[in-house]
Amino acid sequence: MPDGAAPDAALRFHYHRSLSPILGVLLGLAVCEAIVLHIVAMAIWGWKVAALLALLDLSLIVWLVGLLRSFKAMPVVLDGRSLTMRTGSRMSMTLDVDQIVAFRTSWDSEAIKRKSVLNLALIAWPNVVFDLAEPREVRRRRIISTIAHRLDDPAAFHAAIASLEPRHGDRGI
Repeated sequence: MPDGAAPDAALRFHYHRSLSPILGVLLGLAVCEAIVLHIVAMAIWGWKVAALLALLDLSLIVWLVGLLRSFKAMPVVLDGRSLTMRTGSRMSMTLDVDQIVAFRTSWDSEAIKRKSVLNLALIAWPNVVFDLAEPREVRRRRIISTIAHRLDDPAAFHAAIASLEPRHGDRGI
């Protein structure tokens, strides 16, 4: 069991080691872009426009730092038969383990790009993909039937779900 959890305790499955480096690079690019943009804006339009752009860029950078910090603080949680899938503070979805039909053993980019897939891996390639028994509605009335995520220890996650539901064998789709 991950994190030395007792059998009755909620299991936590982290994803910050998988997602943080990629978003860290995005944060670095945002900082570099902000510096170059401010130099150009100051030269062309003056300090008022540069100050406005600085405010916008600073808010984006603060948001990215907050998202990166929330990855470690808000892991995927399996508490009894309740599974909470998260991507930090950006997205959270709670479902019952009984709603999971099966884990996929293989998937391609076309399968991940479908509108019916909730990809919680953001810009990383998912390593856990499972189908739901019934489609669910998420933000903006979007209907999903598959959830994808990038976890640090997908084998432990799969084993924890399989220990609750032995019928959750892998199937290639």
